[in-house]
Amino acid sequence: MIKRNKLFGTQTRVTFCLPRDTPPGPVSVVGCFNDWEPGRHELVSRRDGTRTVTVRLGPGEYRFRYLGTGGVWLDDDSADEVDEQGCRLLL
Repeated sequence: MIKRNKLFGTQTRVTFCLPRDTPPGPVSVVGCFNDWEPGRHELVSRRDGTRTVTVRLGPGEYRFRYLGTGGVWLDDDSADEVDEQGCRLLL
């Protein structure tokens, strides 16, 4: 699930959230906003069992996916679109 909150100016706070049934081990959101670098935006476990990370983004189009342990890719069905390579899009 993706939650968005408008901030002052042009920034938006985007919270990426995965459900509690996500495979064990570290999971990062990777995308064009962080040069697809694993570990830079690692999701943190919450008391309710979900995992979240929040990123501030300016206006634009962003491609992303979740990367888990062992190179396992996870997807988010709440993305705005899916591109031809299977990347999720935030518009």
